[in-house]
Amino acid sequence: MNRTWIITGASAGGIGEGIARAVLSHGDNAVITARSLSKLEGIAKDYPDTCLPLTLDMSDREAMKALVEKTIEKFGTIDVLINNAGHGYRSSVEEGEDEAIRELFETNLFGPINMIKEVLPVLREKGEGVIMNTTSIAAERSAVGSGYYASSKAALDLLTDGLCKELAPLGIRVMVIEPGSFRTHFYDEALKSAPLKVDAYKDSTWKNANAVNKRQQPGDPMKAGELIYRMAYAEKAPFRLLLGADAVKAVVTTAEGRIAEANEFKADSESTGF
Repeated sequence: MNRTWIITGASAGGIGEGIARAVLSHGDNAVITARSLSKLEGIAKDYPDTCLPLTLDMSDREAMKALVEKTIEKFGTIDVLINNAGHGYRSSVEEGEDEAIRELFETNLFGPINMIKEVLPVLREKGEGVIMNTTSIAAERSAVGSGYYASSKAALDLLTDGLCKELAPLGIRVMVIEPGSFRTHFYDEALKSAPLKVDAYKDSTWKNANAVNKRQQPGDPMKAGELIYRMAYAEKAPFRLLLGADAVKAVVTTAEGRIAEANEFKADSESTGF
């Protein structure tokens, strides 16, 4: 049975492209989005009958409604939604720009929420389907200069946790995808930065601000796409799908650190009861 996927943020060279190519190579249909159609041309050209490329700004709710309508018009239904669109933002908390921060959360959090709201009526009527939200290992632990980005992804992560519990009784599977470091364009055009304003951060937050992306990251976007495709309808799959050995290490060490801290201050914490 051919399924129909909506994949946001499917620009060439990223994990979104890896997902799209895995989906299409297995014979399913894919509606793929990016801010510019030029970033989708290669995929669409290779799969002209089963791929529908569309532009989408994650802050445009009306465009999302139209996207759902066009998907059903062309393919008849929707089976899987993957909210993969997003971008990074480097800044100290103090130097963060209000407008840029709001745009970041609009893209990384509120955009995916609105896409879910547009697609859910279709999935609920079917009584089945899959929703997968791409967050990051940054959702597990932040870093210097990543407070805003990490918090936007952590919010989506926990929202997805609640969504999973709400939709499980309705037959709809919900998952989080947490990538580690992948060889994509994230560190190029997808990583925005605030200007350095406070010299106190020049040797911490901004120490590596102008580092060149040498594209030596360990993760392969095409292999990630294949794994995501397989897990979407796997008989047994995790709620949080970690991508990459670095993601596994980050989650394990962070969890171990939290447990150790909780145990160290257990008596203090427990002393607050009546």
